[in-house]
Amino acid sequence: MQIFYCPFCVDIDKQYFPFELRACFEKYSHRFVSFFYPYVQITFNEFTGEGFTRSEAYIAIQNYLTRNSSSQAKRLKADSIQNNQSLVLTMDDHEEIAEQYEGIKLWWSSGRIINKSQTISFHPATEEKRFFMLTFHRRYRDLIIAQYLNHVLKEGKAIKVKNRQRKLFTNQDAQWSHVVFEHPATFKTLAMKPERKKEIMDDLIAFSQAEEFYKEIGRAWKRGYLLYGPPGTGKSTMIAAMANLLGYDIYDLELTSVKNNIELRRLLTEISSKAVVVIEDIDCSLDLTGQRTNKNDKGKTDVDKDPIKRMMMREISDTNPSEVTLSGLLNFIDGLWSACGGERLIVFTTNYVEKLDPALIRKGRMDKHIEMSFCGFEAFKVLAKNYLKIESHPLFSKIEKLIGETVITPADVAEHLMPKAVSGDPRDSLESLIEALEKLKEEEEEERVKAEQKKQKEEKC
Repeated sequence: MQIFYCPFCVDIDKQYFPFELRACFEKYSHRFVSFFYPYVQITFNEFTGEGFTRSEAYIAIQNYLTRNSSSQAKRLKADSIQNNQSLVLTMDDHEEIAEQYEGIKLWWSSGRIINKSQTISFHPATEEKRFFMLTFHRRYRDLIIAQYLNHVLKEGKAIKVKNRQRKLFTNQDAQWSHVVFEHPATFKTLAMKPERKKEIMDDLIAFSQAEEFYKEIGRAWKRGYLLYGPPGTGKSTMIAAMANLLGYDIYDLELTSVKNNIELRRLLTEISSKAVVVIEDIDCSLDLTGQRTNKNDKGKTDVDKDPIKRMMMREISDTNPSEVTLSGLLNFIDGLWSACGGERLIVFTTNYVEKLDPALIRKGRMDKHIEMSFCGFEAFKVLAKNYLKIESHPLFSKIEKLIGETVITPADVAEHLMPKAVSGDPRDSLESLIEALEKLKEEEEEERVKAEQKKQKEEKC
């Protein structure tokens, strides 16, 4: 259902006719063709505005058209749903299908436009713009706009809910790609004190139900969490448990792969609602650690004065081409752009919270700070129940004493509790843990003695 288009004629027209004449001709020729062409076309672009946000209407239409695509379209795209148990077929680009609505015939077509980036780069990017086009007779304009489009959006949203799979997104080449998110972690299996877990769960559930409250107080519907602690204390597992509790998708943002603040803005505005936005090990991400440049009275920086530091900064700049700034990141956490989209959790993780710029983690940006500490006895009991299916054992008292005297991460405890065989005796795993704790206690005692001896020598000197 497209109007005839001749590229050869257009080239001749541009070569031999002045612009003013062409503009006049196009104006009246369009009116002439429109008079005899009785069809109306409505285009639904994949992205709204300046291309920052994916259109909800486009997504609903895409879901709606899956019903007729498999029987009419010649080229289809397939995607698995429901834990890979079934397939959903959608029509590929530049396909067309027809359907009837209350006796009215309509046509849906899909299209794609590829624009190459005009910026100078060693890796020139291409921008794809997809769209759906609806064509129908103009005599049915009012009915289509008033009834049919509402019907399509309603049905499409219902299909989306039915087929929804939670996803884990990651950024690459200025775009999000995803896999199905199937992490089994829950708060029930999380190695943490029960009262601490309940506090975090209550906070998350309260946030997910607080849309009207955030509107009333004039704040964007988002909440920041800072997870900090040594490696192996369960920060990534906590994120998975948070997403599973609320049924949210996870967007794992790798800042070092983002070229600049503009690209960061585009990525963040494409994030849907009901999402956990994660930046792991933020102390290792770009220059966000609070080591800001100190200027002296003459305006020169420490880097300017030290040639070795200048060389090191040049090497860092060469190996890390990202130009994302701290101010650019903060603008999306709680600036004007933070209001683009709602119901989002923003989670930072770090092993060294003291290295972070205070502006990055202050209250209001990171609303809740959660320390993921070393394994205590309560956390051990959760792990014993998860791995060994036991809630008590004669060896528990000895383990409680040793855990109170040593420093060990939940990951290390879990490694020793892992059954050596499917039908293994829990005692074997517990004895393995006791042996590891006793060895760790001896090592810590040796380190303490060495430290005291060193201190005494320094005092004598």
